[in-house]
Amino acid sequence: MSTSMPDIANHTTAQTEGTLDWVGMSNIEMPIMLASKGESPRMVSAFVDAFVNLNDPQAKGIHMSRLYLLLDDLSNNNELNYQTLVSLLNGFISSHQELSDNAKVVFNCDFHLRRKSLISGKQGWKAYPITITGLLNQGKLSIELAVDVRYSSTCPCSAALARQLIQKAFKEKFSQEDINLEDVHQWLGTTDGVVATPHSQRSVAEVKVKLNAATTEFPITDIVDLVENALKTPVQAAVKREDEQEFARLNGQNLMFCEDAARRLQHAMNLTTSFDDFWLKINHLESLHAHDAVSVTTKGVVGGYQP
Repeated sequence: MSTSMPDIANHTTAQTEGTLDWVGMSNIEMPIMLASKGESPRMVSAFVDAFVNLNDPQAKGIHMSRLYLLLDDLSNNNELNYQTLVSLLNGFISSHQELSDNAKVVFNCDFHLRRKSLISGKQGWKAYPITITGLLNQGKLSIELAVDVRYSSTCPCSAALARQLIQKAFKEKFSQEDINLEDVHQWLGTTDGVVATPHSQRSVAEVKVKLNAATTEFPITDIVDLVENALKTPVQAAVKREDEQEFARLNGQNLMFCEDAARRLQHAMNLTTSFDDFWLKINHLESLHAHDAVSVTTKGVVGGYQP
């Protein structure tokens, strides 16, 4: 009795001939030890996409198990860094000789960072969704890092309208009497004194960068710091009352439409030489409207990212 099992992919020709750009698997869930510049390697729960092209128009398909086993070896025996990502892409291609000459892998996960509060120094965890994409196309390597950073945005128009109402309330309260500094001070500490407040909302900056040839580590924390320092109002983890008050002050001193936030971040990104290209999408998740306010921009490299 024969114990051999049929291998349809190896011994059957394609029903319809043709080359394919990508064949592989998506949403492979596995733990990955991720290394990042300035941080200790840490375990993350990643969802991985793995692909090669199919150049042989007559081949039934690729060897998906070979891609999976290479990923499994990375998960069990190594950490994901710049060099192991390059080795993984080369392994995808070498495991598919005569079938493939391009490879792509995408890692999606949350990267947790300990972040200090604004005044008190309390620390807490913040999760930053990241995507690492490696592409080896005709021997040309491209590595992209994407990070989502949440912050608060306060509407300049709403702030101006609130100030107008406060001015009106002040005139109505003190127009018929001599103004006493202490009375004004006490009145400003009441809801009658601050009769209106501007609206603000949680917002998200989506940042994608193409890493240049000089990069040897994933600069996840560098990107987070750049975005949060440029926008000034990152959402907080652990807070005391003094932190909340400082957060309110920073929002009041950094009023911004989505256009303002995009230009701030574009300027900050242009000052660094760490990235060959960048793409930015600013999302203000409106509290006034039922829709979001969005702004998109790029570095403007010829042949690079498109809006």
